[in-house]
Amino acid sequence: AGLGAACTGMRPIVELMYMDFSLVAADQLINQVAKTRYIFGGRAKIPLVIRGQEGIGRGNAATHSQSVETIFMHFPGLKVACPSTGRDAAGLLRTAIRDDNPVMFFEHKALYSSKCDVPDDPEFMLPFGKADIKRAGTDVTIVANLLYVSRALEAAEELQKQGVSAEVIDPMTLVPFDKETVINSVKKTGRLVVVHEAHRTAGWGAEVAAMVTEEAFRYLDAAPVRLGTKACPLPFNVELENAATPQIADIVAAARSVCYR
Repeated sequence: AGLGAACTGMRPIVELMYMDFSLVAADQLINQVAKTRYIFGGRAKIPLVIRGQEGIGRGNAATHSQSVETIFMHFPGLKVACPSTGRDAAGLLRTAIRDDNPVMFFEHKALYSSKCDVPDDPEFMLPFGKADIKRAGTDVTIVANLLYVSRALEAAEELQKQGVSAEVIDPMTLVPFDKETVINSVKKTGRLVVVHEAHRTAGWGAEVAAMVTEEAFRYLDAAPVRLGTKACPLPFNVELENAATPQIADIVAAARSVCYR
């Protein structure tokens, strides 16, 4: 329905509640929504936004707590947005609605209760493909998205007390991805830690680590480190959930490991 509405000139927003449920519509999203503009040689515009919540924090267990944004990075034709604050969500969502291509818009459920200042401007927008340096630093680059931006910032505060200056980068959008900002940061710091809530195996952090290794290898003083959720379904119990997902102490330890090898 959303694809058809977009094809006929509307700008629909399809809300899936939990982004885990996007897998129920995988064929429509991957084989239809992502490809229709290409199939028609660019003449068909698909201004469609698919949004919903994902992630840990409310004990929603195995089928309602996954982080699935990495899956949709793999298929050309879909843009992938991951705001980490209310301000970023407002700016990126307006941009997504105005885009003539389909956008997968991931919102972390644990961030819905957070508060921040949002410009009182209906035209406030943030560009796709432009990362935000949330905190400047000189010793290690930490790249994170969604909930893990705030956790990376907390880790950076702790690292500062231990004499390590961490630069925290929020990609904002995974497709398109601002590799220039990340690579320039690594050229300065010589070290990279990528942390996300998606499973570590084949998570988007692997793509970032590979990209930096390929394009900035000679600037690296240590091998890049990836943090992500362990290879298990998300538990219902909060203590088990915390055991399966990266914690602030894990980010601190990873940053120290690349700085003091």
